[in-house]
Amino acid sequence: MLEITDVRIAYGKVQAVRGISLRVAEGEIVSMVGPNGAGKSTTLNAISGVVRPTDGRIVLAGTDLTRIRPHQIVKLGVAHAPEGRRVFPEMTVEENLRIGGYLRTTSAVADTMRMVLGIFPRLEERRAQLAGTLSGGEQQMLSIGRALMAGPRLLLLDEPSFGLAPLVVAEIGRTIRRINRETGLAILIVEQNVTMAFRVSSRAYVLENGQIVLEGESARLAESAHVRDAYLGR
Repeated sequence: MLEITDVRIAYGKVQAVRGISLRVAEGEIVSMVGPNGAGKSTTLNAISGVVRPTDGRIVLAGTDLTRIRPHQIVKLGVAHAPEGRRVFPEMTVEENLRIGGYLRTTSAVADTMRMVLGIFPRLEERRAQLAGTLSGGEQQMLSIGRALMAGPRLLLLDEPSFGLAPLVVAEIGRTIRRINRETGLAILIVEQNVTMAFRVSSRAYVLENGQIVLEGESARLAESAHVRDAYLGR
């Protein structure tokens, strides 16, 4: 579904991403973990077309995305739930969701709305409530739901556990697995919460200083000395 090959991204003279390569198969959940400033969010922004790589290729199901504008990338099947949730606070839950489906037909939006509200029953309960009055966990559900409204083939989730209580993080993790199971979506998750990321994903990449330093099955990486010492505190 997604193949990134030797991608480099710079902000002026600062190299944020230094030649990374990764892949996400159709229907697979893959996580990308590492410390703040490692280049994780920058990589997601490059997939979405928000930033441009200085070198390398980003290919979605055979289509090169590296010179395509963001709204065209959405049409091709990429949806991005950004870090910090970024809901529209003065709009209702339903209005936020409908914005996610702005490129789609009325019937497609209606069908996806039923699916999203089935996955997130609390959004159904708060359908007419202003998004800015929701709890952090509810806003994260809304951000993910809004991305699903685009009808993607690839879902990008940037720090879905950020700022949430452990019980809410566990619920978000279960929901991500449910979305994958019920829709068959390929999902790429960026996380600093390594425990949550490895629990949800089948494979993972560890980024440090803009480079991939480890990759492999999530369960095996969780047992590596480097990951234990640097991220799991054991």
